[in-house]
Amino acid sequence: MALEPIASRLAALIDLGGPVIALLLVLSVLVLAVVLFKLWQFQALGVGRHGALDRALAACDAGAPGDALATLDRSPSHLAPILRAAVDGDLRRKPRLIAMVEARLAVIERGFRLLDSIAQVAPLLGLFGTVLGMIDAFRALQDAGDAVDPSVLAGGIWVALLTTAAGLAVAMPTSLMLTWFESRAARERDKADEAVEALFHPLPPRGAPRQGDAPIGGLAHAG
Repeated sequence: MALEPIASRLAALIDLGGPVIALLLVLSVLVLAVVLFKLWQFQALGVGRHGALDRALAACDAGAPGDALATLDRSPSHLAPILRAAVDGDLRRKPRLIAMVEARLAVIERGFRLLDSIAQVAPLLGLFGTVLGMIDAFRALQDAGDAVDPSVLAGGIWVALLTTAAGLAVAMPTSLMLTWFESRAARERDKADEAVEALFHPLPPRGAPRQGDAPIGGLAHAG
């Protein structure tokens, strides 16, 4: 089987590093699962795909809510159904619209805290394993007395440092992926804020006198 060499190497790694290495391997698998799920989720929710939203908001500014509704129907963005309900008049109050948008954004940000926790804990676990390994190495040095073999001591030290390397190997890519996810979520939040403000404070037609900040379409009675 092609997986047998990998399994044997993992077993040897766990034998060298002990339970700390085993725990770090579990955390790495968990991180991989969360990252793959978030990538799929971002694609399924249309995160970052807001071209249709921009066209719909432009149609609202132009006083064409019908065109805006048709454009929102074709949008892959997860924000499109909420904005469509606002334009169509189903959502008449700004706080309610904001609450629904926040709920959608919370779905996007779900899992970030777990990744952040792993990115912080993994190096500490690695350091903890190193400290335990160094304790064992120096205990062996003490038990050996005058018959100290430097090669045995060096072997014990590099095995102890293995857990620190493993912890950093888990933490660094986790931190990078979390930063990327957070930047995408931040841009999503900015786009949602822009869309909500555009619906409740549409631009007046070019050349028309300003008459306040009256919302468009079905939001005319929004509070």
